[in-house]
Amino acid sequence: MNLNNLKSLFADNGCTEIYVKSLAANDNSKNQVYFGGNFEIINVLPISSIETVEAGDWKRERFKAKIDFAWLDDEGQKSIAPHAQLILYPKYPEVRFSGFLLGCQNAPSDLMANRIADRLLFISVDKNGRTLGYVAAPDSEIANEFKHQDSLGEHGVFQVIELPQIANNRSVLLNELCRIHGLGWIDSKRLDSASNILPCKSSNCGGYTLEAELGVTPNGYSEPDFMGWEIKQFGVNRFDKIDASVITLVTPEPTDGLYKTEGTEFFIRNYGYPDKLGRPDRMNFGGVHKVGEVHKTTNLEMKLLGFDIESGKIRNSNGRIALLDTEGSETASWSFASMLLHWNRKHDKACYVPSLSETTGDRKYKYGNNVVLGTGTDFQLFLLEMAKGNIYYDPGIKLENMSTKPKIKKRSQFRIKSKFLPDLYKKNEIIDVCQP
Repeated sequence: MNLNNLKSLFADNGCTEIYVKSLAANDNSKNQVYFGGNFEIINVLPISSIETVEAGDWKRERFKAKIDFAWLDDEGQKSIAPHAQLILYPKYPEVRFSGFLLGCQNAPSDLMANRIADRLLFISVDKNGRTLGYVAAPDSEIANEFKHQDSLGEHGVFQVIELPQIANNRSVLLNELCRIHGLGWIDSKRLDSASNILPCKSSNCGGYTLEAELGVTPNGYSEPDFMGWEIKQFGVNRFDKIDASVITLVTPEPTDGLYKTEGTEFFIRNYGYPDKLGRPDRMNFGGVHKVGEVHKTTNLEMKLLGFDIESGKIRNSNGRIALLDTEGSETASWSFASMLLHWNRKHDKACYVPSLSETTGDRKYKYGNNVVLGTGTDFQLFLLEMAKGNIYYDPGIKLENMSTKPKIKKRSQFRIKSKFLPDLYKKNEIIDVCQP
């Protein structure tokens, strides 16, 4: 096995980038493998579930994140590691990899169970969202070849090999956005799962129309939209004023609180308000809810439970974003574990595209040439921006036909003003997609 053959094995599985770590002697199955001093790596590796482990001691608080992982051998055969997981320690913070040998047939136990310095661990994500791994001995041909690699990217403790067929994915994205900008006004549309073009008539069709132009179809698991990039459209009044808009980041439903235990109808009837436009038999729940402020209409206060603002760290693995009423009851909450799952892989590389809309007659959209690229994020940065009030909860929940056949529309969303995007990513750029 040599390095080119290994790259081919990963490429044949639809992988686009390979993350490489030189392992220390204590990076083994007994001590776990160190994956970095922040939560960045979980933005790369798809997580299927997260559970909290409460220890009553901040030093031992942790999250366990399940990943679908398999080892590759020299022939490209896969061996599933059913107990593979990432352990997230918020105190430090750091991430470690464990369970990668347990219950796995044909696992590289000779290399991963022993204290051997300078082994090379190669990991990547295939087209189906599975993480694949390969480990090379320190005296192997691959290890010798890797020593002479240059111009590699970096991601935390990993070096990054971009596979040739898609190494230019950023350029491809920018070229496509330039093409779309040049189209001018585009009829509102969306794609179904079979790539059929369908009309789109609702107010949130700006994103669907852009995705349709990029050929992005709905997928069954949480993956970035286009060649590793999450695409976010946001409406503006002018293309030269893209820092004054509001962007929806994530739209998760509450995981706990009265909203969950008693139901959405109970929540709206107790904390909502009559429709402000006077539409009969209807109650709404909406408005900007910021951390530390009591909303004037709903009388609910948003709080971050288990997050230390001064250090910017999670102090409690059972922490959550919570809406509390005047008596301190938790009316709705989102666990940090569930939000990590929402935030992780979709936001490692994000592209924010401004749009103008035409709503008189047939709905149309036009997309700007100046876009925002954000790379390298961490869920704790999300919480820190919430603590500052820059990210806020701004739902649009309604209960219609209250007295006859109640009909509920759910829309929970966390939003940010575009001028604060630089604080959410480690690298933030404004790019003219049509400039060479």
